[in-house]
Amino acid sequence: MEPRNCGCLLVVGLLLELTFCANGNLDGCLLLIQPTTVVVRRGDPVSVNCTVSGDHVGIGWEASEGSVDMVTDVQFITWSLDKLTEWNIRPRCFGNFLNGTQPFQCEEVLRLIQYKPPDSVSTSAVNHMDLMVEGEEYQLQCEVQNIAPVQNLTVKWYKGGTLENQTSYDDLTKTPVNVSSTLLITPTSADDGAQYSCVAELELGPEGPQPPPSIKSDPLNITVHYKPRITGCLDHVELREGVTLDTLVSCRAKGNPSPMVTWYSVQSEFSSSTPLTRKDSGQYTLIAGNAHGTANHTLEIEVLYKPLITECPNSMEMREGAPLDTVTCRAEGNPSPMVT
Repeated sequence: MEPRNCGCLLVVGLLLELTFCANGNLDGCLLLIQPTTVVVRRGDPVSVNCTVSGDHVGIGWEASEGSVDMVTDVQFITWSLDKLTEWNIRPRCFGNFLNGTQPFQCEEVLRLIQYKPPDSVSTSAVNHMDLMVEGEEYQLQCEVQNIAPVQNLTVKWYKGGTLENQTSYDDLTKTPVNVSSTLLITPTSADDGAQYSCVAELELGPEGPQPPPSIKSDPLNITVHYKPRITGCLDHVELREGVTLDTLVSCRAKGNPSPMVTWYSVQSEFSSSTPLTRKDSGQYTLIAGNAHGTANHTLEIEVLYKPLITECPNSMEMREGAPLDTVTCRAEGNPSPMVT
């Protein structure tokens, strides 16, 4: 037989000294705590029943707050608080029994999880680098203030509505703490104007509130500077005589800060506000630049113009039966006109 750790129990009122064994009844403890696990928000009320399923000589609750003295004439006993204020509280229900003539005691400890949502959740760029440059690495930081328990905390990072990353913690501290989470990003031009935020979420299990308590930070808007890109530009473009290069809406330069755009024709600068003439057909180069670099695109511009009749006399004499193609009238235009 296994040795048992025995001691003395004085049952008040019976004036009877009993020997009890702390390792309990061989058939198991007859106490049942309902619910077995309780999740309580800091400062909220709490109430838990302890039921005994057989004869006993006294049951009670021991706790640093709300202890219940041992009683003998009930089958259940309730531990309750109007306001839970102690972080390290460990309530236990105990019962005293007789196994034949041999007294013994057993206990059930309540699994009590206290939680406290954070006072604040904030997102910032380390070193105040809200203005970023494409291709460089930056660090974002999420600060979570005064939250518990940290081992149940998950910090989730979002760009817009897309989950980017998440962080969990293995610190077993029960009392409120301040924690931080970092996110490394390498922004592209597509991230200009993006919003980053973090969410502090307490995953408290099936006994906890559903959905899990969470607080989201205000969004952090980032500005990304990047060198120009020229988009929508074809290799060959037809424009009507009299229009300007400013009307070439399909050929645009985009950058941050906004780039300076310059047109060149035969290595000479050409004003984009100058109306095109039929003599301006040829090769052009668009150059866009800002503080972060330049971009260029070369294309062929063909100027279209309406027909013009040339080399045609006001009157002439022809022999009867002579063909009209002997007339020296000519017409030019782009595209080449049909003469009838």
